[in-house]
Amino acid sequence: MGTFLHASEGEMVCESINPKIPYFNAPIYLENKTAIGKVDEILGPINQLYFTIKTQEGIQATSFKSGDKFYIGGDKLLPLEKFLPKPKAPPGAAKPKRAGGASRGGPMRGGRGGRGGRGDSRGGRGRGAPRGRGGSSFGSRGGGGFGTRGGGYSGSRGSGANSGGLGRGRGGGGY
Repeated sequence: MGTFLHASEGEMVCESINPKIPYFNAPIYLENKTAIGKVDEILGPINQLYFTIKTQEGIQATSFKSGDKFYIGGDKLLPLEKFLPKPKAPPGAAKPKRAGGASRGGPMRGGRGGRGGRGDSRGGRGRGAPRGRGGSSFGSRGGGGFGTRGGGYSGSRGSGANSGGLGRGRGGGGY
């Protein structure tokens, strides 16, 4: 995993020789598989990683010399890609859909109902909306809500107390 550089405040400062990133509190071993401590802090730029080891009781950080090697279990490492920004999709590429059509955030999205909707007279629950949430933002009649969260039940032909959102009555619709 790394090589010893120096001791600092009772901990060992090491330079990583592994392209992967160690977990915090991951056990660190000597070549003979003797546990000497745990990863305490991870420092430096992503291409030149340093980490500190908090030693176990009875092990002195000053007892090691520069260049001593330390090891870590392969299951206690994360790939570098986990910490890099995701590459942007080329223009025109399909965006990955979220499960259930839920769109996080933005106004005029229809919340759980997704976009669209069937536009029928029963408040068409938009594509894939779970029962009891009803309402989409665009083009459907009844229910619908104001934009971000959908409405109430909306299966009651759009009239009455259950149509939800700001626009009640027939054709409440979204924003």
